Amino acid sequence: MSFKVLLGQLVGNVPGAQGAIIADWEGEAVDQVGLMDDYDLKIIGAHKGVILHNMREVVARLGDDHLSEIVITTSRAQMLVLPVTSDYYLVLTLDRSDSLGRALFEARRCAQALQREIG
Repeated sequence: MSFKVLLGQLVGNVPGAQGAIIADWEGEAVDQVGLMDDYDLKIIGAHKGVILHNMREVVARLGDDHLSEIVITTSRAQMLVLPVTSDYYLVLTLDRSDSLGRALFEARRCAQALQREIG
């Protein structure tokens, strides 16, 4: 199954989802699906990659070796960042008022499917 199909299912299954992107370790978009502007989604994906990189360093300094997910909440939006492999990560952007629990469930499921696709 293609990345675009998996990302499309994620966006379709999460109420209030605005976009999903898979990016590589450099923050380059591999594929994306969204209701929002493509450029904005790429910028969000790249910036969240910087946060993921920094958080991985902090987690490693604390003696742990695995960062599962990052949840970022603002007054208007929520963003989920999930490592897919050591080289790829998933970002889901959604409205602030929508269900974080459902979004986490679907994003975790999508990350696992993306991991299988990357193989």
